[in-house]
Amino acid sequence: MIEFRRPTSRSGWSWTSVLIAALVVIPVAMLAASILTPRSDVWSQQWATRLPGEIVDTALLLAGVGVCSTLLGTGLAWLVSAYRFPGVRVFGWMLILPLAMPSYILGFLTLATLGPTGPVQDQWRSWFGTDAWFPDIESIWGATIAFTLVLYPYTYLLARAALRDQAGGAYFAARILGAGPTEAARRVVLPLVRPAIAAGAAVVMMETLTDFATVQYFGVDTVSVGVFRIWRGTYDRDAAAEIATVVLAFALVAIAIERIARGRARFGQSGGEGAGLERRVLTGWRAVAATVACGGVVVAAFAGPVLQLVVWAVREQTSDRGTPLVDSFPEYLSNSIQLMVITVVVCLVAAVVVANAQRFGSRRLTGVAARAAAIGYAVPGPVVGMGVILAVVGADELLEAIGLDLPGAVATGSLVVLVYAYVVRFLAPGLGAVESGLGQVSEEMTASARSLGASSIGTIRRVHLPLSKASLLSAAILVGVDALKELPIVLLLRPFGFETLPVWVYNLASESRYEQAALPALSIILVALIPVALLSRRLERPG
Repeated sequence: MIEFRRPTSRSGWSWTSVLIAALVVIPVAMLAASILTPRSDVWSQQWATRLPGEIVDTALLLAGVGVCSTLLGTGLAWLVSAYRFPGVRVFGWMLILPLAMPSYILGFLTLATLGPTGPVQDQWRSWFGTDAWFPDIESIWGATIAFTLVLYPYTYLLARAALRDQAGGAYFAARILGAGPTEAARRVVLPLVRPAIAAGAAVVMMETLTDFATVQYFGVDTVSVGVFRIWRGTYDRDAAAEIATVVLAFALVAIAIERIARGRARFGQSGGEGAGLERRVLTGWRAVAATVACGGVVVAAFAGPVLQLVVWAVREQTSDRGTPLVDSFPEYLSNSIQLMVITVVVCLVAAVVVANAQRFGSRRLTGVAARAAAIGYAVPGPVVGMGVILAVVGADELLEAIGLDLPGAVATGSLVVLVYAYVVRFLAPGLGAVESGLGQVSEEMTASARSLGASSIGTIRRVHLPLSKASLLSAAILVGVDALKELPIVLLLRPFGFETLPVWVYNLASESRYEQAALPALSIILVALIPVALLSRRLERPG
């Protein structure tokens, strides 16, 4: 009996991975290409009105959040890695909990607490009089605080991993050679962890750049806000796309800063997992100060906000007012889960194909395709959204030109297009996890399966996937939580009447109905805590 097998040639795998990479790159490339034929009326109008201020606010916000998150994240990483004090093991994993807190949630919580009508200012005025001065929280510095508390874990995680895996031996050697703790840290440890710090700062700036909900709460007018305003105000896709290139330019600057800060430094390790730093025991007031510092950050960035949300949610649900649209909660949750699940499935399938193509196809071609397929994660959400709009409209026009006038491919009215944008944005973390899992499967095992007559598809199904289940689960969690928390793309591209939990939170918070936004906000945080808990277990492995 003849067994039918699908084509599994090297060229087939190679070109399939290239096609996936092209689908990711095309939206970004089309947006970048739009600047080659600029509309002078758009630029002159924007430059005469909001654009200069948006550029200044964006630059100031990126600089402030980048510096503050780097200092806070790196300082905390050094504190829990180099010293022993009461609670250090607990704080080691609790300090990453703010990763489960979307910036747009902490943003409105900060404003509700510290804003003009919040309890802090009310108490302040009762103590010092109604005319007593209080810092204006609705400002760049207020937004900087909110972003810093949410985003510092990126720098903290990367810096701590570098300290654990790379700096321990060098620091110990420097101390043996007579260097003091401060000198050894400055001259030996800091250069070793500089690449990790630079990478963390770049991620922080990218996440800040992609936001246009949190900044609006604080009255900060960034370029991303400008893109959203043009698109939702006029639906002029060409104007919005051209202004979105400014966001892309900021992203490229952030990447360039990361490369410059990294310099020629590279991650390196002499072997094993790294012994980590030898922790010094803190006593007296130093131990108390370390515990208070870590505890204060955890309370301000996660525990306090979550407790406030719980209080608000319970109070709203038990009061006569209640939470608006709570009857629609199942629908919004269903929409969020539907969008998340579809995105996860598509990203996993694409990631498995691209990762395995590097085993079965041309190494050079598939390697380039794999790197290109990950470009979306380095591009802000508004840029991805506008790029997808241009790509879909271009596809419509092409189909119409060749006589295939297909109905329904409208950029802002299709769930398919929304999923496409999500996949462009979130394929990278899924691909990274799948590649990591596949790296645990030796080339010899793949070759053995092929020599026994298994096709490439059969090898993937019977060997690669079973041996990399943990990595597939990690990929699904990473992509799923990113998709669940995403706001800019869904606001730009969602079909009419398609509401998700983030959109529900954003709409309520934009109307200053902070307490009524507590229930959907808590729902997002609780789901996002799942991968954070898994990450904390890995972070606290014995080292």
